[in-house]
Amino acid sequence: MSTKNTPATRHPATRHIISINDLTDREIETVFEVAQSFLRDLPDSHFPYRIGRSTKIASDCILASLFYEPSTRTRLSFESAMLRLGGETITSADPATSSAAKGESLADSVRVIANYADIMVIRHPRDGAVRLAAEFSPIPVINGGDGSHEHPTQTLCDLFLLKKKNKRLKNLKVAISGDLRGSRTIHSFVYALARFGATIMPMAAKGMELPAHVDQRLREEFRCQMVSAKGDGDTIDALYVTPEEPHQQSLFSGPELETDIDAVGKKVDAVYVTRFQKERWADKEQSYPKIDRKFLSEPKYSDASVMHPLPRVGELDAAFDADRRAVYFEQAAYGVPVRMALIALLLGLKGKSLHKFTGGFERPKYPLYDQPRPIGIGCANKNCIVHDPMETQYVRNKFYVVKTQSEAECKLRCAYCENDIEDFVVASRKNKWFAADPAALVRADDQHFKDLIVFAKAADAAEAGFHSRRAAAEPKPARRAASKG
Repeated sequence: MSTKNTPATRHPATRHIISINDLTDREIETVFEVAQSFLRDLPDSHFPYRIGRSTKIASDCILASLFYEPSTRTRLSFESAMLRLGGETITSADPATSSAAKGESLADSVRVIANYADIMVIRHPRDGAVRLAAEFSPIPVINGGDGSHEHPTQTLCDLFLLKKKNKRLKNLKVAISGDLRGSRTIHSFVYALARFGATIMPMAAKGMELPAHVDQRLREEFRCQMVSAKGDGDTIDALYVTPEEPHQQSLFSGPELETDIDAVGKKVDAVYVTRFQKERWADKEQSYPKIDRKFLSEPKYSDASVMHPLPRVGELDAAFDADRRAVYFEQAAYGVPVRMALIALLLGLKGKSLHKFTGGFERPKYPLYDQPRPIGIGCANKNCIVHDPMETQYVRNKFYVVKTQSEAECKLRCAYCENDIEDFVVASRKNKWFAADPAALVRADDQHFKDLIVFAKAADAAEAGFHSRRAAAEPKPARRAASKG
């Protein structure tokens, strides 16, 4: 096999952070402990939430920031974090002035830049791009936001602030307003809230509800219960309530989970506001909810922290900035100590390394479906990195097989962008048959699994030379006797 298309394997223990679920609950707690130690040891004399001094623990290290999309807070806070650690930074902040403008692939860029730095943070407009980059990087890669997939380090900052304000994460009630479909920040955030026992109160703009695969994941994998919120006001139809035993043990203890009625009626602990993600929508003009003093004057919001990942573009009234509940600038400030902690841990600078990969989810029970493109089924998400023309020779049709609670029994989850496919047909290379039988993937042993190939629909399998197993099993009609005349 040509080495050109082979992902980097020089450091098999290299740890990457692509999803919030790449970190266990205990690892997130460790990040927070280290972030708090930086705030304590390197304080700003005027603002307790800001880093005011520097250390030299990363004096031999370089951070590379590779940004294919605009960024202010994420890029500058990562670079500030590295400088505060005593390290150096190199940056490619404008794709128009990088080799991407010449047609260089992300896979090639990553392998080159890895020779110049010790750790890398990437932002990219394609969903799953950073997962692809990590496959080719011998140094740690951190996701600074990939399309509408995830933004895990923003979620770390959000959780850190929530814990400082509430002393816990378990059983918080968090309202989330705005574009829940296009916001990668929200997708990481709701997974984390569900893991840590919070009640999620969606207040989506019209047509901007959580993507179907995120909603389904909350209900099936995090076992969130949908509870009617009628009578709760606003534009909420239902709440996601996490049961007493979520996917992992809740990160920080709190009261036992309240009843469904309590979940609907209790006060809101935080309101998380997001902007309209106009770069991810074809229709640039949308009606959009605005959070202002009138909205927040309801009694249930009386003690709610009002959060925003920023930038804001009109959905949060600037007149609210002076309110004691406005914490979004403090939220942004925590980007430095939290990212300092993550960098230090990934590089093993604080004596506690995150090199042992355990992940937020259980290890897959079934083999990874992995086929070269364009054989068989491909990711249905048009913004997935697999559809980027510059990455065609590096990506593959890669899916995790996920057991479901539905009659289909299993579905495919793209290994890059994590979008799901539930309807497909399975074919056997050996016997040249196909069938609309997704469960064949979970019934097969390792040897037979390698023999299977998946197609999006029966017509694709037939075009590839496979025949329907059902048709093959039907008895052939009896041959008519020849006439004797």
